[in-house]
Order: sequence, then structure tokens, then C-alpha cells
Amino acid sequence: MSLYEDNVCDKIQQRADVGKRKYGVTMERGDLSTIEWLVHLQEELMDAAVYVERLIKEFEKVDDYLKTRDDLND
Repeated sequence: MSLYEDNVCDKIQQRADVGKRKYGVTMERGDLSTIEWLVHLQEELMDAAVYVERLIKEFEKVDDYLKTRDDLND
């Protein structure tokens, strides 16, 4: 594996450890239905979409600044 994959694997292990300490269960828990797992996934993906939106807005600000600066220097 590459360094990137190794880093992802390390992060997955760290996240599993935090989850076990925080919630007292692992992903092998059997108390959730398939629908409940899908709802958890949906919630995580919605959070991810919000993070992406925030970052897009930040990059748009930087892009606008750079375009304005370039226009002034022309």
C-alpha cells in the first residue's frame, strides 16, 4: 500500500477506538436494523455535504480575491 492508504487505515483504526470508548460498541453491533444503518449513513453523508459546501465557499472567496488582485496588476 501507499503512504496514503496507510494513513487512511490508521485513521480508521483510531476512529474505531474512539467509537468503542465513546459508545461502548463496535461496528459489529447487532442492535441496529438495516434501515437504521442507512439512516446513520445518510446523516454522515449530509454532514459531509455541509463540509464540502463550506470549503467551496472558502475557495470561492480566495478565487475572487486572486482574480481581483490579478485584474489590478494588469
